[in-house]
Amino acid sequence: MLHSIAQGLLIASPGLDCPFFGRSVVLMVDHGEEGSFGFALTKPSQLRFSRLRDELGLEGKRELPVLYGGPVETNSGWFLFERDPDEELGDDAIAIGDRLACSASIQRIQRFEREAPEDRRGLFFLGYSGWGPGQLEEEFKQGSWIPADLDPSLIFERDVDERWRAALDSLGIDPAFFVSRGGPAS
Repeated sequence: MLHSIAQGLLIASPGLDCPFFGRSVVLMVDHGEEGSFGFALTKPSQLRFSRLRDELGLEGKRELPVLYGGPVETNSGWFLFERDPDEELGDDAIAIGDRLACSASIQRIQRFEREAPEDRRGLFFLGYSGWGPGQLEEEFKQGSWIPADLDPSLIFERDVDERWRAALDSLGIDPAFFVSRGGPAS
């Protein structure tokens, strides 16, 4: 079952009591024997993308949302973007399903700014969420997470503060009636 969470969503169980991951939704990029990697979709940053773009010396005018992707390497930057299903990504990006990709490449951000249609959406993350080998499986056993299919509309069409509840609603889960063994997520 857990191999199906790669490139899906993890929804924090209503009972999860964790400062960072409580009431969160995580977009999973990779899950395997060596560990797991993704981005929290529910932790906004006060930092503006225009400021980051200026600091990086990039040209552009889009104002992408900036989120804390997780508690790991918070000084690193990651870019999530919509793409055409037939688009060749090259070595500087990771496909997430057939409509999304992520990259830590400054050149990828610049290319998006220059070439992507105006209606193409993206997000910028500071840091990422990571789990070591077997760690996420243990958190599933503790009832910390609920897996869900990837839903780009949840990512791009919902406000950050609505995503957790909307993700639960999409599964027919009312947090007031959810019973979980709950446990700490790391």
